[in-house]
Amino acid sequence: MRRQKGITLSGFLMWSVVAVFAALLLFKIGPPYIEFLSIQAQLKAVANDPEGRSGVRRVVEDLFDRRSAIENISSVKARDIIITKTGDRVVLSFEYSVCVPIVFNIRACMDYYPTSGK
Repeated sequence: MRRQKGITLSGFLMWSVVAVFAALLLFKIGPPYIEFLSIQAQLKAVANDPEGRSGVRRVVEDLFDRRSAIENISSVKARDIIITKTGDRVVLSFEYSVCVPIVFNIRACMDYYPTSGK
């Protein structure tokens, strides 16, 4: 007699709960991470812009404000940009945290450090 193969109802339910929790986590944590990648790309673009290479705060803030309006960046503001010089290059960076509620009183807190130097 051959033994049956497959998944039981209780096994299916258990893996379904795990998959739903993983999807929930991905949908909650994904947007802040995508915004971080967008911020980092905009910092690199501003640092490589001919006007942004000067390192003048007002010019850098204006360039970042225009780009962040297009990309819909809301976690950081241009006034929070940290401007440093490394040799003849201007390096722009931020430090910010995002806390995302997962379920009930469980939160995911993420610290981001986007920079144009990498």
